[in-house]
Amino acid sequence: MQDEKRKPVAKTKSSRPAEQTLEEIKYLKQLIERKTRVCVKLSDNQQVQGVIEYYDQRFIRVTRDSEPNLFIFKHDIKYLYEVA
Repeated sequence: MQDEKRKPVAKTKSSRPAEQTLEEIKYLKQLIERKTRVCVKLSDNQQVQGVIEYYDQRFIRVTRDSEPNLFIFKHDIKYLYEVA
């Protein structure tokens, strides 16, 4: 009889990873505040060096010495690293 009185257990949604961890934003802000020189490796294997001065959801702005500043779409970036 006790089995009949049990309530069905509600299934919980499977936990999914967060869409965005905000780590990218923290890192870009840190690079901008410290004016850290970076090298940006693009998907076509070109490399661009400079200082990130601005970022958006879609692109970053790289300021370079004696060369034009660039707006680079994030989907075109393979990776970037700090230059000593």
